[in-house]
Amino acid sequence: MRHTIQFMMPALLFLAGCIDQGDVKNPTPLENTMDVDYPIELWDQDIEGSSLLRLRITFEGMVDSVLVLESSGYPAFDSSAVRAAKQMEFSPASRDGEDISVWARVPITFTKK
Repeated sequence: MRHTIQFMMPALLFLAGCIDQGDVKNPTPLENTMDVDYPIELWDQDIEGSSLLRLRITFEGMVDSVLVLESSGYPAFDSSAVRAAKQMEFSPASRDGEDISVWARVPITFTKK
């Protein structure tokens, strides 16, 4: 079952390295670039959960690495979150006007609400 996950920017915790090297502007997710499949077997059982991912967002705004920092406890949720995260696109982070690569923590919540 397809379910589009919406999330707020404050939920994204960006890690850009040494902030004292200039002002860092966080990457912004582009609209409609995160389409998450809610695993049908978990949907049918009314199971909800969330996975915390760590994404490396390139200076081009693409995701090139995804790690599961905190598992939902359900491999199907974690796998679905990772697949969706790999397809996300962002306006890139920048420091002093120059696009940079950063790591970001992104929570993905699976809820039927």
